[in-house]
Amino acid sequence: MADARKVGILVLFLLYAVLSSSANVEAKVCPFYCLDVVYMTCKASSDEKLKAECNCCLAPKDCTLHLSDGSSVDCN
Repeated sequence: MADARKVGILVLFLLYAVLSSSANVEAKVCPFYCLDVVYMTCKASSDEKLKAECNCCLAPKDCTLHLSDGSSVDCN
């Protein structure tokens, strides 16, 4: 009987640890739209022309989206 009680306490402790650690997870919500991006440049890649992403939410930080109309969007 004492073993079952120890197992129960251990299970409760593990459940508490899992639930309390998952409370610190941050979710990123991205808008569902795509800009007319021709290419992307990033500081980390020495401003090499990279594959275009739809918007800044999908692009890495410190990148710039270069649009088809000649304008650009900085993703900070």
